[in-house]
Amino acid sequence: MNIHEYQAKQLLKKFGVKVPEGRLIEEGANVAERASSAAQDLAKAQGNSVWVVKAQIHAGGRGKAGGVKVCKDVPSVKAAAQEIMGKTLVTPQTGAQGKKVHKVWIEEGSDIAREFYLGVVIDRAISQIVMMASTEGGMEIEEVAAKHPEKIFKVAVDPTLGYQSFHGRKLAVGLGLTPEQTKEAVKFFGNVYRCFLDSDCSLVEINPMILTKQGSLVALDAKFNFDDNGLFRHPEIVEMRDLLEENAQDVEASKYDLAYIALDGNIGCLVNGAGLAMSTMDIIKLHGGEPANFLDVGGSASKEKVAHAFKIILKDPAVKAILVNIFGGIMKCDVIAEGVIAAARELQLQVPLVVRLEGTNVEKGKEILASSGLKIIPADGLTDAAKKVVAAAKAGK
Repeated sequence: MNIHEYQAKQLLKKFGVKVPEGRLIEEGANVAERASSAAQDLAKAQGNSVWVVKAQIHAGGRGKAGGVKVCKDVPSVKAAAQEIMGKTLVTPQTGAQGKKVHKVWIEEGSDIAREFYLGVVIDRAISQIVMMASTEGGMEIEEVAAKHPEKIFKVAVDPTLGYQSFHGRKLAVGLGLTPEQTKEAVKFFGNVYRCFLDSDCSLVEINPMILTKQGSLVALDAKFNFDDNGLFRHPEIVEMRDLLEENAQDVEASKYDLAYIALDGNIGCLVNGAGLAMSTMDIIKLHGGEPANFLDVGGSASKEKVAHAFKIILKDPAVKAILVNIFGGIMKCDVIAEGVIAAARELQLQVPLVVRLEGTNVEKGKEILASSGLKIIPADGLTDAAKKVVAAAKAGK
């Protein structure tokens, strides 16, 4: 799950991390007037005369796409908010279709002396939390890693021991901070770490983290990803979910606890188990096809859940064939077969359907499919299934 920049800053502020003050404007009537009021409110509260108007979308690269404007008077704030609201921003992370702006964040300007990068991730190879910092703030960390790897400084934090002041001092030294600045940095890094841990995050990225001319460290931008398995502990974070930012099929899949990711191909995949789903996509590509999705129905799906999975796959107009690949363990093959038939009849399935079943009650499952009267293409083994569905998709074109 992702959240917007302004929401990320709300979380950081809760844990004592300094962020610029701002006001949210949502789409609707009187955008310019509301933006004007927000700017004047900030000027009165913060005493500033510079504002930054930012598009709120779940993607980076907003500035280059015209989604970030620095304004030096209230009329400029009004004009910028009107221009950005409703605009479709196309960035490297949105794809060619772009993302429409439904929310704009207006925040106080900052007096920047230096810009840094700060990131917190989980390194599963060492089972520790890694904090990364760089003097190249504002740049994408992948670009820094490729061109200037020596400018990335890392510390690994054992979660059983937690963040210690020496972790922060090591990062501060790498960033070239003064002893006085280091004192604040140690506290700043510790608060970010605590936010990461207590919020069940999988990523916290502050880019840029700035040092103001007054000597304060501030999170000027922030990106969060969360471990979905931990969200049951955080209903307040779940409420931050913005469905307008998500693929419609992803939203629908989440209602039925289905793991779904839309892709660019034309072969729909319905599989039980994430590893088997990845293998299924790989072998489809190996035989010249392109998967249209990743869809894991889980290890104990019901007939109804399978039917909903079919509906989600078929909402993608690019799908020309479907491969059902099930290895029955906890999930029984006969239950899957019943779900497949129910979905095919209800939806009046028009695209070719290839089904490969193995495992518990496989013979019973095959009998149910064979006696259904539907045009289902049976497959023996994964290679046979991949070849048949690729051929069917090409014929469907």
